[in-house]
Amino acid sequence: MHSKLVLCVEDNMQVQMINKPLLEAKGFEVKLAMTLREAREAVKREMPGLIILDIHLPDGNGLDFLRELRKTSTVPVVALTNSKKEQDIVEGLAGGCDDYIPKPYTFPVLYARIEALLRRAEYIPETIIKGSFTLDMISNSVKWDGKDLGIKKREFDVLYFLMRNESILVSAEQIYESVWNQKMIDDKKSVKNAIYNLREILKDTTYTINSARGRGYIFEQES
Repeated sequence: MHSKLVLCVEDNMQVQMINKPLLEAKGFEVKLAMTLREAREAVKREMPGLIILDIHLPDGNGLDFLRELRKTSTVPVVALTNSKKEQDIVEGLAGGCDDYIPKPYTFPVLYARIEALLRRAEYIPETIIKGSFTLDMISNSVKWDGKDLGIKKREFDVLYFLMRNESILVSAEQIYESVWNQKMIDDKKSVKNAIYNLREILKDTTYTINSARGRGYIFEQES
């Protein structure tokens, strides 16, 4: 496996020509495939470190290729599709993709997902300690000075995203796209509800989540 090689399987040449130089600027070697046949030939020649896979291709369904791939490889796969239906997302994840991005998407979001997948592929720690916080990545629980904060799974994911971006302003859209794995179109209350619950949970800690009206949220230590 070539860890810095990314295989982009996409039949839209315009998209390929946008993503290829941007990925190369990040230090990746990029191979392109316009069809499933080309994708199969590419992985036979050399297994990439990551695959960006369009689901709907001229010669078949990308999930069929993914199922074939999963018989012999655990290479990280980001699936792309025009569909925003929940069932299609579930099918994609169940079919073996590691992440799922509905179109249209932005390159920063795609790159953030790629980085996250490659980090997880390299090493997934069971426990992360950040100051007085202890995050159990298996049970999705959080402790502060040894006390369990009683956090729910979705709130855990939001908190983990905010912690990774401590003292950085992040928008509700960025949080939603990272945690819910889709564009924030109609569901605009989910992030607000998660932030509200996290603020209540964090009251016994020295951290808080501040708001920048109309711009987003900042996870930081209280002054």
